[in-house]
Amino acid sequence: MERQAQVIVVGGGPAGMMAAGIAAYKGAEVLLLEKNEQLGKKLLITGKGRCNLTNDCQIETIVENFPETGSFLYSALYTLSNYQLRNFFAQLGVPTKVERGNRVFPQSDSAGDIVEALEVYLKDNGVEIKLETAIDEILLEANEVRGVKDREGNCYLADRVVFTPGGASYPSTGSSGDGYEMLKAAGHTIKSIKPSLVPLKAKEDWVTKLEGLALKNIEAGLYLNEEEIKSEFGELLFTDSGVSGPIVLTLSRDVVSRLGTGKIQLKIDLKPALNEEKLDNRLQRDFKKYSRKQFKNSLGDLLPSKLIPVIVDLVSIPADKKVNQITVRERKELLQLLKGLKVTIIGTEGLRQAIVTKGGVEIDEINPKTMESKLISGLYLAGEIIDIDGYTGGFNLQAAFSTGYLAGLNAIN
Repeated sequence: MERQAQVIVVGGGPAGMMAAGIAAYKGAEVLLLEKNEQLGKKLLITGKGRCNLTNDCQIETIVENFPETGSFLYSALYTLSNYQLRNFFAQLGVPTKVERGNRVFPQSDSAGDIVEALEVYLKDNGVEIKLETAIDEILLEANEVRGVKDREGNCYLADRVVFTPGGASYPSTGSSGDGYEMLKAAGHTIKSIKPSLVPLKAKEDWVTKLEGLALKNIEAGLYLNEEEIKSEFGELLFTDSGVSGPIVLTLSRDVVSRLGTGKIQLKIDLKPALNEEKLDNRLQRDFKKYSRKQFKNSLGDLLPSKLIPVIVDLVSIPADKKVNQITVRERKELLQLLKGLKVTIIGTEGLRQAIVTKGGVEIDEINPKTMESKLISGLYLAGEIIDIDGYTGGFNLQAAFSTGYLAGLNAIN
């Protein structure tokens, strides 16, 4: 079977839906092909189902949050900025709000509202949507795109193809990484694929006892061979095998590139608002208050109950020792632990739990002003398939929307 269209968009994620919508809005006949049974499957789980769709900051700040490749995004971001994106969804009936860290969410706290709004946008502009259609080949002729072919052998022909199949993270949502193989076969260079913004695995057994515990307003420093790389303030979550949460996901981007180069540790300051002197005074007050209790029963005012047994096990103070018998040396040891709880990182949870993919199509092979391939005429690339990955905070979704929008605009020219 053959099907003809002016513009074909492969992939119904944020980049693909935006590309298809704007191309159709500008008058093109657009066919959107999606391998899943629904559009926006991965988008629905972003931000824990709330969809952190962008960040309320200057464009320069967005660029800075893509450390190696951010400058590639200037044209896309100035074509569809974060403020324009918020206005776009507001006009579709989805107002947004700004939370801590300038993160932007729909006021409804529902990622489903974002996906539904995009679906309405597509249908209102006449985009033809074909679900459960897995593409496995880009059709070429003399370095020009001619369409794509699905796994059933059906061909979809067009002189303009916007290719947005996603990366390799969260494969359960359809991001299986097959897009990289298709582009490699077409002649593109694919930079090494790795997980980014991903939970980390810990060496210490005691982390399993803390599974599900979220620590807010703490500071975690990332160290390589005892040298600090960077630190983050915010929320950390213990998992069954290590640590996750917003600050860990941010730090994980720097962990991935350093695995195997030395000893990697997180040092968690459980009380960053208190310097050592103030924390010592706090400990002395608590110890005076609970002077007749055993040590294991004296930390309830200072720490979450689930964390107390772990801290008690990690210091040399006997759990049943009376508080009024704790020495200055022992109190100082406890203080150091509270200001630097060490977690040794031995790996990541991999692509199956990574929020985004690090690596992808080499950006030097893409025109940043149009998103067209420099190697294949008529082929436009957008979203996670490109070698652009940023920190957590809405930056990666903004990049997907902006590159998709820019690709869709230029695919009709």
